[in-house]
Amino acid sequence: MKSLPLLALLLTLTTCALAADKPSKPKAAAADAPTTPSPWGDFVEKDFPFFSSVLDAREIGGGFPKDNLTPRGIILNLGNNLWACFDTDLLRIAAIWEGEPGKPPVTPDALAPGSYHVAGQKTKDGQEYLPKPIGKVWLANGIYPGWQIGETPNFVDPREATPSPEEVGRGPVAGSQFKDIHFSYTHMTEEGKVGSWFLDYSINGVPVSEKIAVMSVFHTDIPENQPSLKFATTRQMRVGPHTKPLIAICGKCEPSSECKAYFVVGDKGKPAEAQLKSSDGIQWLCLSPSKEPTQLYVTHETSMLDRKKYPNAGAGRPFGSEIPGIFNGEQSTTATLSTKPDAYVIDEIPLPLDNPWKRNVRLADLAFLNDQGDAAGVTFDGDVWLISGLKGDLEKVTWKRFASGLHEPMSIVVRGSDILVFDRNGIWKLVDTNNDKECDRYEIFCNLFAQTAETREFPNSMKLGPKGELYISKGGQEGTTYGKHNGTVIKVAPDGKSIEVIGYGLRQPFIGVNPKTGLVTASDQQGNYVPSTPLHIISDHHFYGHLPTIAPKEKYPETITEPLTWLPHPVNPSGVTQTWLIGAKMGPVNDELIHIGYNRPELFRVLMNTHFEKPQAAVVSFNRNFDFPTLNAVVNPADGQLYVTGFQVWGTVVKKISGLARVRYTDKPRVLIKEVTPTDKGLLLRFNAKLDPTLATNPDSYNGERWNYKRTFEYGSPHLKPDGSSGQEWMTASSAYLSKDGMSVLVGFPDMKAGIHQMRIGWGLKSADGLKAENTAYFSPWELLTFDAKKEGFDENLKVDLTPRKAVAATTVKATAEEGERLYQMFGCMACHSTDGTLVGKVGPSWKGLYGSEREIAKGQKGKFKADEAYLRESILNPSAKVVKGFEKFDTGMPIYNGILNDSQIESLILYIKSLK
Repeated sequence: MKSLPLLALLLTLTTCALAADKPSKPKAAAADAPTTPSPWGDFVEKDFPFFSSVLDAREIGGGFPKDNLTPRGIILNLGNNLWACFDTDLLRIAAIWEGEPGKPPVTPDALAPGSYHVAGQKTKDGQEYLPKPIGKVWLANGIYPGWQIGETPNFVDPREATPSPEEVGRGPVAGSQFKDIHFSYTHMTEEGKVGSWFLDYSINGVPVSEKIAVMSVFHTDIPENQPSLKFATTRQMRVGPHTKPLIAICGKCEPSSECKAYFVVGDKGKPAEAQLKSSDGIQWLCLSPSKEPTQLYVTHETSMLDRKKYPNAGAGRPFGSEIPGIFNGEQSTTATLSTKPDAYVIDEIPLPLDNPWKRNVRLADLAFLNDQGDAAGVTFDGDVWLISGLKGDLEKVTWKRFASGLHEPMSIVVRGSDILVFDRNGIWKLVDTNNDKECDRYEIFCNLFAQTAETREFPNSMKLGPKGELYISKGGQEGTTYGKHNGTVIKVAPDGKSIEVIGYGLRQPFIGVNPKTGLVTASDQQGNYVPSTPLHIISDHHFYGHLPTIAPKEKYPETITEPLTWLPHPVNPSGVTQTWLIGAKMGPVNDELIHIGYNRPELFRVLMNTHFEKPQAAVVSFNRNFDFPTLNAVVNPADGQLYVTGFQVWGTVVKKISGLARVRYTDKPRVLIKEVTPTDKGLLLRFNAKLDPTLATNPDSYNGERWNYKRTFEYGSPHLKPDGSSGQEWMTASSAYLSKDGMSVLVGFPDMKAGIHQMRIGWGLKSADGLKAENTAYFSPWELLTFDAKKEGFDENLKVDLTPRKAVAATTVKATAEEGERLYQMFGCMACHSTDGTLVGKVGPSWKGLYGSEREIAKGQKGKFKADEAYLRESILNPSAKVVKGFEKFDTGMPIYNGILNDSQIESLILYIKSLK
């Protein structure tokens, strides 16, 4: 007996409709078992129609093309454990394969799936260890466009090469564009509506809509109770009218399969078989010019398969649940409001971890939809959640899963009614066409920038500009090849149709954008060529100093633009995004710039200084009381407060995987510094309150240090004194003067120098009404202001005493742990020593539990010593006498405080350390 004619089956697909089994509740698919039990389902969910991934099919063998690497791949779930990868840059089918039962479709070598069950599990840089298809490959293509114009195909990559000719991550083909993947109702059954997905793209303006389906051909010449199957994967394409011939590349099939093609011209035409041609085993066909749309069907029949292995085969459904309704239901959480008596407190908002899909929720960013407390949040694992109730007492925060399948996104923007997400595929616009609070159309808003398969070319951040433009930043670590846009900050036009690189030479930049002025800032990560943590202003295609490790050492393409300010690595070991508090209701910090620290979760205030032609800024700690890694922050228009979120993959000092919190202003007073300006006479400090004049005019209430960095191929930099020797130069204040309004101080420092990379000023003050004013500021004095006493609000007859002096012993006060805590802040001890036991990002031992412990000394007087009072006193006065094992290789150094601190101050520090049990 003959099989059911394939052409007859194709006639049932002219409307792209497939029958389906009764929709089932979403469940998680099987995945590689983690090394430790995990509460989460599988990263790749079997009932969702697609996910995004790099696909490395370079070593699949079988005579398939050997250059098959897809940096931007949409992995389509065809059902029955069959998968297809569509390359959105080259508009080609990279591979179709049959998965292995009980395993995910690709190896979990990417960062998101690899760390999904085991937080902190990283990927190696480069392109050696990438996701590969698991199972038997049925069809594959090499690196050439899946559609071409003409009558003869060209099996080479036509795109402009990157600096590395072998790099395939070159972006989309000129004139062609991947547009979207969308879902729609296509067929009515007794059970209801059945969903189907489609890929939309264009070839030089010719629209194509494509769906890939799986069919089965039953053979009736064997017993009915033991039927065997032939599978047919069918690409169904509707091609718009075209004036030039078009070539459709089908691909190279595994030997036991057979490829056939049919087409229908016009909506009422009759099916006709297309003539397939072959070049080196790669099959293709040519479509003649047509004034009418053409329905094209390309099928690949496989060898006979065991019916028992695929009991649901032949149902013809691409996934197992109806569209919409994949994400039925909502989850609610209740926040814990802080009761601390501080000016700024943190309210903790639980994530919806108890959800029907057992889905991990590693929240990366948040964007507000309106001024009613509604937001959209994106996770690193490719999900988007709609969140409501973010206002008031946060008693009921509701979470609705909205979208999935994205590729390691870390940022989301709401522009008008549009939800935009930046991932490795590009910038997506997520659309809900039927208002059921689920995304059913994933539109590519812009993918004009290139994306390589380099594991560290992360889609770091995206921010909205004042005129509707978007700014994105991309990871710059390159371990195998050079890409076009690695380590850049890019401006995307409001319509998404053009891009402009505004800065390059960055290692791992995370950005911020002023919503009023459009000023773009960026942090970067210490590493090769990045001596410490910088905070940049990004503009005018400037070069910011980082080179890939594979580049010739220290061969810079142009002059390096120095940062707005450096930050010591111990203070901010991993800088990430910035947020402007414009439109906030945060009291004295309104309209300021907030910089976020990731490794040690912390918010910093960035005090922009407008006195100079070359921009400067000072950075001071604002809040470090987070129990999750902080990555992004945004002002909520509903309440004017700052909402902070982030997740853990890279090293952090906190154990919580992810979190969402509100930084809330309580209207209680807090004394804050508002300006740090380096002058030729010292440092001008301005505060938001009147100061206690006794402390403010005592030069011993202040202390400073300065040092330089050296940018080299090496990872990071030592601290170097201005004369080039190792360490920091201690600065002793000569004098201090209070302004007429009592809110500003000039701290006289002799021998001020411009162009120093790093300076620190610490202060231990009180306001006139007794409130604490203690902190440390870090800045880079690129230029010095000529101090004008009258203009700056001081006595016009003021003559600043700059007589060099040794640190005079401060007035002896009763030694207390509270005074020790003040000195810990004022002298910048918190930069190198934690008080909570954490060590990541610190260059000195933690003070928690230090007193009374046994210390193994590796440098200086070697051996084991008990950390008693004598040990602590010696370590303060002469830090190099006994260097604890594990800290002997740090090159930042610690100042010698002998002659700087008096006995009472040393005793206060010891009492404070003793209190940290």
